[in-house]
Amino acid sequence: MPPERRSRTRPDRRTGVRLGRKSRMKPDRRAGAGPGGPPRKAAPSSQRKPPARPSTAAAAIAVAAEEERRLRQQNRLTLEEDKPAVERCLEELVFGDVEDDEDALLRRLQGPRVQVQEDSGDSEVENEAKDNFLFQKKPVWVDEEDEDDEMVDMKNNRFRKDMMKNASESKLSKDKLQKRLKEEFQHAMGGVPAWAETKKRKTSSDDESEEDEDDLLQRTGNFISASTSLPKGILKIKNCQHANAERPTTARISSVQFHPRAQVVMVAALDNAISLFQVDGKTNPKIQSIYLEKFPIYKACFSANGEEVLATSIHSKVLYVYDMLAGKLIPVHQVRGLKEKIVRSFEVSPDGSFLLINGVAGYLHLLSMKTKELIGSMKINGRVAASTFSSDSKRMYASSGDGEVYVWDVNSRKCLNRFVDEGSLYGLSIATSRNGQYVACGSNCGVVNIYNQDSCLQETNPKPIKAIMNLVTGVTSLTFNPTTEILAVASEEMKEAVRLVHLPSCTVFSNFPVIKKKTVSLVHTMDFSPRSGYFALGNEKGKALIYRLHHYSDF
Repeated sequence: MPPERRSRTRPDRRTGVRLGRKSRMKPDRRAGAGPGGPPRKAAPSSQRKPPARPSTAAAAIAVAAEEERRLRQQNRLTLEEDKPAVERCLEELVFGDVEDDEDALLRRLQGPRVQVQEDSGDSEVENEAKDNFLFQKKPVWVDEEDEDDEMVDMKNNRFRKDMMKNASESKLSKDKLQKRLKEEFQHAMGGVPAWAETKKRKTSSDDESEEDEDDLLQRTGNFISASTSLPKGILKIKNCQHANAERPTTARISSVQFHPRAQVVMVAALDNAISLFQVDGKTNPKIQSIYLEKFPIYKACFSANGEEVLATSIHSKVLYVYDMLAGKLIPVHQVRGLKEKIVRSFEVSPDGSFLLINGVAGYLHLLSMKTKELIGSMKINGRVAASTFSSDSKRMYASSGDGEVYVWDVNSRKCLNRFVDEGSLYGLSIATSRNGQYVACGSNCGVVNIYNQDSCLQETNPKPIKAIMNLVTGVTSLTFNPTTEILAVASEEMKEAVRLVHLPSCTVFSNFPVIKKKTVSLVHTMDFSPRSGYFALGNEKGKALIYRLHHYSDF
């Protein structure tokens, strides 16, 4: 449609809605003849500008809009009469003086409009109306020192000074400093850590961890607690009443052991008696005593399930078995195939299936724990000084008098490996940890070598992880605690010669024993309770000392 036709059919946007009835009915004198005169000749189309003649519908819309505007103005005035003067003043400060034009307020609240097309076919009136909305907001306040604050001083800061690569970097922008900090962090961590990777694909484990975090956030409570691992340096320990205080003796304590399932400790001595005590740390009441006539006890030990007590003597080949449930004492006088004249040292496998007897002339005898019958024998070079089982009862370790260690397979009874204990001339003791990680070997020179069990199986010349040299006499006793956090080492050749070694740091606790009190004396046997809450040792004075380890809450 040409612009001339469009101008006739559309009302003027600026004035069309405000035209009165009189102005709408009045014809244009320039376009036609004057009143009573001849008609004038029309001007050419290029010089003639047709007037805007609103239609009847546009006029009706304009009248309705004017009426609505008048009603809104009347309602607003009625409402403002009830407003206090302070509120009206505040509205003028915030919204401006908009008494006569509410549309201007709406335009201000709507914000600037973006003009998509600069050239259009709209009329000049419409373009002028659109230009009223093309204003842009300006910042209210601009800080002139913003650019100066973006630079960070590197030279005069002791923490940032080390990150300068050259003298010209006395000042860096915040973006460069952030990149430099990222580089320092990645250099210290050896690369970008997994939690900082933004493009890492989620796996099933990630989904499970997210679910765990969601469950954690849905519960309340104290989620921050102390570390469960045993700290090194100082051991929180307390000396309790002697275990055998209700049955004192002057004979040497040969064995002390905690029951694997009950809060009971067994004390055996050279006075031919085995006593059971209830452990409470205060009075330790006696439960029962078993007397074996003419049988000075060399070693006594619980079975793996705690239902039996096995005992050997210093000058007999008889093995006594005490059935705790039935209350019967069963002597094993002769084992078929076993030609040993004296049975002293023995070990019970952790799973309760086997009994290992250390014989003479380098022989090791494997017996069935259930039937007490001989399964097989093994032989090493030299004398058998000590032996033990691995935590899974699949392997046996034997320390010889020549300073060598032999590893045997229980099922096949074949030697898996053989190596020399570093620096040892004469082995005295050997122990394995409950978690299957360590093997400790004690020698006659007072050195305890701690090995990794895997290296003992695979290497012909394994190197110890750590050599404990805190004792100067032969190490006769070695015991790991159930959590493999403490290794107790002792020598029966020197008073107060007992140390507790922290694992895995392999450092000795400095506050045990208390040398000034001299209460430990010569230690012959040691043991930890099933959950490491108590530590017991027996000396040559007939006392079974008990200590409470406060780090562990249970017996």
